[in-house]
Amino acid sequence: MNSTISAVFERRGDWYIGYSDEIPGANVQEKTLDRARESLREAIGLILEANRMIARRGREGQDVICEQLVITD
Repeated sequence: MNSTISAVFERRGDWYIGYSDEIPGANVQEKTLDRARESLREAIGLILEANRMIARRGREGQDVICEQLVITD
């Protein structure tokens, strides 16, 4: 699935702070902008995977239909 998620980076002193408007909890702090980008991408991936695992466990034994949605603007 390809979708676009916002990445916001702020320079604070010697650090870059990164976060996403759509993914609460995805926050990083790195010394370089490139590393902040990489770390934020990793953080978002980990959060999405953890959320998927939690949701799957909550559905165990239930009669559900799971589909992937492609989000386009």
